Amino acid sequence: MADILSQSEIDTLLNALQTGEIDAETIKEEQNKKKIRVYDFRRPDKFSKEQLNTIEVISENFSRMLTTFFSGQLRTRIQIKIASVEQITYDEFTKSIPNPSILNIFNISPLEGKAILEINPHLAFFTIDRLFGGPGVSNVKQRPLTEIEQLVMIKTVKKMLGFFKEAWSTLIELNPEFDTLETNPNFVQIVSPTEMVVLITLDLKLGNEEGLVNICLPCLMLEPIADKLNARYWYGTTVKEQTGVNIDTLKNKVEVAKVTVAARLGKTTLSVKDLLDLQIGDVIPLNKSVDSEVDLIVGSKPKFKGKIGVSGNKLAVQINKLVTMEEADEE
Repeated sequence: MADILSQSEIDTLLNALQTGEIDAETIKEEQNKKKIRVYDFRRPDKFSKEQLNTIEVISENFSRMLTTFFSGQLRTRIQIKIASVEQITYDEFTKSIPNPSILNIFNISPLEGKAILEINPHLAFFTIDRLFGGPGVSNVKQRPLTEIEQLVMIKTVKKMLGFFKEAWSTLIELNPEFDTLETNPNFVQIVSPTEMVVLITLDLKLGNEEGLVNICLPCLMLEPIADKLNARYWYGTTVKEQTGVNIDTLKNKVEVAKVTVAARLGKTTLSVKDLLDLQIGDVIPLNKSVDSEVDLIVGSKPKFKGKIGVSGNKLAVQINKLVTMEEADEE
């Protein structure tokens, strides 16, 4: 990206052009020269810019899922966005995170190797305090997590890995599995220090607390799916899944969903005095006779009409007809 000049620098450049200190033709010649990009062979780029952009799109879906999840869990204002997606050495990653930190090591089968989900300690203590019913206190002195706090964080991380799987599902079917939790980055060595990794950094705002969550994916792990990390494959797979597989999956989930069904025998109106005076054995008259049809309520809407009866030794309702949408709206 070109440097942006300040107003004073622009004025200085214009004065230099007017006084002849700088020749306009010389500037044009410099611009027309072939630009050379410095390449560091000690840090070779494993993935192109397009491939990193695809990873960023996947990470944006992941961040949206996390926003919904944490909003429901913590009951506070949540904002999550992608801070950066870059390639760095593993040594640079370990030196950039605080000690202690919350380092969650996990496997991603069928890909080989291990990855890291690093959570800033302030965000971790804020989350734990909210889950325990507190206001969200994160100003805790640097200390390791207790056993109970570790169990809470591991459960939260497993939920996050579930959303990680869902975000990548349009590209490849991954099965992230939590392995272990560490607090000292010096004790975590998933690849050699000079090996390149893809670092996905999320900027989290949980209530009044702000911090970073880093996902470290070794390039060696992602190389088998490098050919899939392009916009054409991504959007092609997304459209394909929406046409058939998603519809069938949604249909199957709806078919096995459980709903509450109740038989409404009738209605009546009682005064508060009559309600307070009710005794065991009292009879409440309804607006329907014994032989009339009853309404079967599914969720909150009448869906069927039927007759009351007995099936074996249990009360039952025999369905006689379906209630139309117009009739249901009139109820």
